[in-house]
Amino acid sequence: MTEKMKILVPSKNIAATVEFSQESPVTVRKIQESLPITGRVNMWGEEIYFDINVASKLEVNARAEVEIGEVGYWDSGTAFCIFFGRTPASTSNNKPKAVGPVNVLGKIIDVDPKIFLQVNDGDEIILEKV
Repeated sequence: MTEKMKILVPSKNIAATVEFSQESPVTVRKIQESLPITGRVNMWGEEIYFDINVASKLEVNARAEVEIGEVGYWDSGTAFCIFFGRTPASTSNNKPKAVGPVNVLGKIIDVDPKIFLQVNDGDEIILEKV
């Protein structure tokens, strides 16, 4: 199994690499086994989320407070989330906060996560193996 994956937004020529963490190993494994995954972007402040049709439960380390560049899985929406700034739930200046606890999967390691500010609702987004 790969320890990394790519996030692609072809219409904006965006490619970002995620390095998986050990924070949510069950969910990471399920997502790895489902790659490639294609979806349509939904924006929520400076967060992208989209349905990935992967079922997983919240793991013991699930949390709502996340860091810029982290990616997560929201079980209530079976959604993959990319955090790159403030969300409507944020309580501090620049720190992202998910709508509820998410399984943190890893972090973007090769580009500034703010690159996702170029993305719009409805853009195609792809998760694939490196």
